[in-house]
Amino acid sequence: MKSIAIILTIVLSTFNTNPSEKTETENHNEITTYYLIRHAEKDRSNATERDPRLNDTGIQRAENWAQVFKDIPFDMVYSTNYKRTQATAQPTATSKGLEIHNYDPRAMYNETFQKETKGKTVLVVGHSNTTPEFANAILKENKYEHLSDSENGALFFLTVNLDGSVSSQVLYVN
Repeated sequence: MKSIAIILTIVLSTFNTNPSEKTETENHNEITTYYLIRHAEKDRSNATERDPRLNDTGIQRAENWAQVFKDIPFDMVYSTNYKRTQATAQPTATSKGLEIHNYDPRAMYNETFQKETKGKTVLVVGHSNTTPEFANAILKENKYEHLSDSENGALFFLTVNLDGSVSSQVLYVN
């Protein structure tokens, strides 16, 4: 996890933005930054459970994400309304003093979401299918495939620039 924190610091320094220091009006003319992650490891002890909690490894990963993101000035945190995504988002949201906003994975990156997040730095916690689909919706192209069910350490980093162009990177953490 330390290596990803270093990489994030380097990536962020390239963009040299700090949205938390901008006023509401200024934010609407600035770069929008999205960090998208999949929920941490879920408890698989009950195969029929539709909404499982995180297992011990997942709880630790959620705490580790909060450490990785400690220097990121998030303005908002979004999650689907599942125990595992909420529990993954909670340590970061708590450390930033933010509430978790729910989003509907069937209506990702819709007009309302874009307006609410424009000019902000946003964490979005989703699933093995919705996280890359969300990135693709932001990019307006099918660049990323669904994640393997065992992949819980992918971090999608996207920026929507002033001209509307989007850049993206994916980092993988063990």
